[in-house]
Amino acid sequence: MAASILSDLGAEILIPVCAVIGIAFSLLQWVLVSNVKLSPGSPRNNGAGGKNDYADYLIEEEEGLNDHNVVMKCAEIQNAISEGATSFLFTEYQYVGIFMVAFAILIFVFLGSVEGFSTKSQPCTYDQSKMCKPALATAAFSTISFLLGAVTSIVSGFLGMKIATYANARTTLEARKGVGKAFITAFRSGAVMGFLLAANGLLVLYIAINLFKIYYGDDWGGLFEAITGYGLGGSSMALFGRVGGGIYTKAADVGADLVGKVERNIPEDDPRNPAVIADNVGDNVGDIAGMGSDLFGSYAESSCAALVVASISSFGINHEFTPMLYPLIISSVGIIVCLITTLFATDFFEIRTVKEIEPSLKRQLIISTVLMTIGIAVVSWIALPSSFTIFNFGEQKAVKNWQLFLCVAVGLWAGLIIGFVTEYYTSNAYSPVQDVADSCRTGAATNVIFGLALGYKSCIIPIFAIAVSIFVSFSFAAMYGIAVAALGMLSTIATGLAIDAYGPISDNAGGIAEMAGMSHRIRERTDALDAAGNTTAAIGKGFAIGSAALVSLALFGAFVSRAAISTVDVLTPKVFIGLLVGAMLPYWFSAMTMKSVGSAALKMVEEVRRQFNTIPGLMEGTGKPDYATCVKISTDASIKEMIPPGALVMLTPLVVGIFFGVETLSGVLAGSLVSGVQIAISASNTGGAWDNAKKYIEAGASEHARTLGPKGSDPHKAAVIGDTIGDPLKDTSGPSLNILIKLMAVESLVFAPFFATHVNIYPCERVDDNIDDDDDDGQSRKELKPHCYYITVLFNEECFCCSEILVMSCFIANCRTNIWEVSNKSIGSA
Repeated sequence: MAASILSDLGAEILIPVCAVIGIAFSLLQWVLVSNVKLSPGSPRNNGAGGKNDYADYLIEEEEGLNDHNVVMKCAEIQNAISEGATSFLFTEYQYVGIFMVAFAILIFVFLGSVEGFSTKSQPCTYDQSKMCKPALATAAFSTISFLLGAVTSIVSGFLGMKIATYANARTTLEARKGVGKAFITAFRSGAVMGFLLAANGLLVLYIAINLFKIYYGDDWGGLFEAITGYGLGGSSMALFGRVGGGIYTKAADVGADLVGKVERNIPEDDPRNPAVIADNVGDNVGDIAGMGSDLFGSYAESSCAALVVASISSFGINHEFTPMLYPLIISSVGIIVCLITTLFATDFFEIRTVKEIEPSLKRQLIISTVLMTIGIAVVSWIALPSSFTIFNFGEQKAVKNWQLFLCVAVGLWAGLIIGFVTEYYTSNAYSPVQDVADSCRTGAATNVIFGLALGYKSCIIPIFAIAVSIFVSFSFAAMYGIAVAALGMLSTIATGLAIDAYGPISDNAGGIAEMAGMSHRIRERTDALDAAGNTTAAIGKGFAIGSAALVSLALFGAFVSRAAISTVDVLTPKVFIGLLVGAMLPYWFSAMTMKSVGSAALKMVEEVRRQFNTIPGLMEGTGKPDYATCVKISTDASIKEMIPPGALVMLTPLVVGIFFGVETLSGVLAGSLVSGVQIAISASNTGGAWDNAKKYIEAGASEHARTLGPKGSDPHKAAVIGDTIGDPLKDTSGPSLNILIKLMAVESLVFAPFFATHVNIYPCERVDDNIDDDDDDGQSRKELKPHCYYITVLFNEECFCCSEILVMSCFIANCRTNIWEVSNKSIGSA
């Protein structure tokens, strides 16, 4: 096999340099956003400007920029939102930190027990003729990588929140100079988050690999098995961030809308509404911090899945470091591609009208995909040998470098297709959302029916896109092909995050404009930015769900290989039972999260009603609402309610793997993947469509929309009810489901050595009393005792016997564990 063109030294320089460039670019965008001052002052910069300064000054006078009270009010509101978001995240991270430490200990104990905490070298998993590092080392390094992933995920979410709360009021102020300037401020702020997250995730993973390599040396299988903890840490923190943040934001949103807009007929984000600050805080802790942690987890897991499979392929066997780092090189090039793409939105083209906002955001997706396709082709040519082999369930499959290029490219373009289909079903510029809005003529019931139908229908094309990418990538490069296809879908993560974060920033900007009492024209501009943001948020969720499906499947393949399962036979009762249970889990999880939102919203509605009824002058604007109580309700509810759904996801693989074996667990993983993807897509798109149907009526931009409005009309109230129902679907349950399917898969992979060693069922041997003790050669004769099995659970191994009749579920005699089928083969390693 020919060597790659790019040397190992070149790869080791390229990856950190690209990461540093990404961090530097994000800091540059932050500096540019900081130029918008949140303090009253002269609009001119010490006379440094020219004729444009005078034109800007006239616009500022017209829109009231020089009204010091308005500027100070914006700064005050921004400070309240930032403090509320920071306080919530610190409270959440205290609880999550306890879990993080406890689960890290669990990882070390369970994986360390694989060889009885021995410090001696052991035969390698995939090549028994070689000696590898002890299981205790894998336990220690898996624990470290788990903590690294968890901390990076937390930092990613927290930095995203701080950037968003820093930029929201600045976007509001820029809206008075025109929609173009506000768009650039919001998009640059999103880019700060996108590039920081992408670059930090890449850099931390690269540093961890090189530090672990010092100890592991040539044992690359053990090295990259330990690295999988990085993905587990990232996704476990993302789960709590998404669920906790989602409950927070939707409890406040539902409470504010039901009482404020439906009962009291006051505008959205009206400062008289007691829940308005909690609502705006929620946008940052749910849609920004939670989403940032979520996409970081997807990136970490797709990288880890690819690295694990590559380590037992020719790259790892022959110790070819540059091809081994192919997933990281793709991400590195992705940062440069996204940097160029961002300039098209902020520097090369200028937004002049509201109608140009959505096309500009769509251009970002198209440009990044086209440029990334070229980048992947170059990387595949210089970083890969012309031919190599990829591990394929016990065999080595011959692969060409152009085939791997196609695997990554098909994932990249499948992501674009999912994005555009999502946009079609959730943007009010197209007929699906307009049809939902039109259904509001006859009330909320028909609105709900049309919205649900839209969500179900929106699954069709994305599922086919995912199916085609799976078929193509698996045909070319087995499970490694699927892993890099997922990485291809996430290769433009910096642009995707910038587009996604832009939405909540614009939403907050509109809220601040309303609360600061700014002109109707300003609110129209921020509403236009927000409407485009709702669509882009739905696109971002589509990317996250599509990549989660591919990542989960790649992790599933790695788990099956590591657990020594030759085939997953759905006709086997224990596998089929696992499929049924796995398919049920997304429904159970969704029920828990939606009920949590409902319970918290109920308390919020009661509190908002109480304040309107008891605070004198609140409706007239002379009384001041108690914002702090509403913030506390959302905080307490989200912290309390995020624990049960999180426990369900984290404990399911452990319970199933320990008590029912790895084959049943493989069924659970497959079932949750198939079911979870469908529910996640339909929930996210249904909620997004209801939201934009409401905004379509409120904007009144077309003759059709004007016949349904204005605000406060019966069709508008029906649209608000639909939007309220959709809030927990699109911002809590839907986005959290993609974490569920990824997290269960990566957790199973991390604990696979433990399951394979400590959970076994295999036939017992005994001396038959009816046969002479000695045969012809003087040796004792042993035969298999019918329906008797060694059952090893945790650290105890005993021989249990069951009657033939009850062998499918035997609890008689000494049998204390279900045996799901009579088997003459061990499950795992006997």
